[in-house]
Amino acid sequence: MTERITKRRDPEGRMPLAEHLRELRNRLIYALIGIALASVIGWFLYDPLAALMVEPLDGINARGGHAELNFGSVGVGFELQLKMAVFIGVFISSPWWILQGWLFIAPALKRKEKIMALSFAGSAAVLFLLGGLLGWFILPRAVVILTGFAPDFAVNLLDARTYYRFFMQIIGAFGISFLLPVFMVGLNFLGVIKGKTYLSGWRWALIVCAVVAALLNPLPDVWSMLMILLPMIGFYFIATGLCIIHDRRKAKRRSAELAELLGDESEGQDWIQP
Repeated sequence: MTERITKRRDPEGRMPLAEHLRELRNRLIYALIGIALASVIGWFLYDPLAALMVEPLDGINARGGHAELNFGSVGVGFELQLKMAVFIGVFISSPWWILQGWLFIAPALKRKEKIMALSFAGSAAVLFLLGGLLGWFILPRAVVILTGFAPDFAVNLLDARTYYRFFMQIIGAFGISFLLPVFMVGLNFLGVIKGKTYLSGWRWALIVCAVVAALLNPLPDVWSMLMILLPMIGFYFIATGLCIIHDRRKAKRRSAELAELLGDESEGQDWIQP
């Protein structure tokens, strides 16, 4: 008679390497399934979004300029619609795949921790979408300004692949940059980095945020860079404050538990004394 062996996770969330890899595989599969289903919706949203993307070019033509998209081969239209559908699917399914990533980082969650994981995933999704919307807000102006450097007699014959990739890269980069506070608070709640560490490194954080904002900014003016930089700095200090508050509450809770434990031990010693 064979005994059925059941595998249980360590209460502290520790797992063997093989099980950890299986967990990673499962989370990736779940995330990809969610993105695939959302991409189906993205396929039907392609036409209205593509129309919005070419509105800056229509504005240039209305003002007497010349700007057109060039689809260089027969299959480019299908290729770009497929890529845009997946890109839209990534945004639509962001709460789902962000949740999968968080569940992989913090296994063996208790009920309260699962609620916290859902709140983290929701906050990350909102910030990711806000970052993407900020990128979408800046991009039309960027297209107008950058194409304005061409001479008046020239025709801006823009490659469709390059134009679409420009939009997707900027929007995606903006969305990822807005996930900074969620990663900061998440690492703090997992006990990896303390809030005081974030606070002591604020100078380096400002430098990193400025470099990232400069790299993300598609325009040559400082005002667009500030539109990217200021939210990142604000999110950094808000996340730092939340981490410090969490560390203080955690320290108070540990002190109370230690005092209660010492009180119980002293009562036990008094009981056994003659």
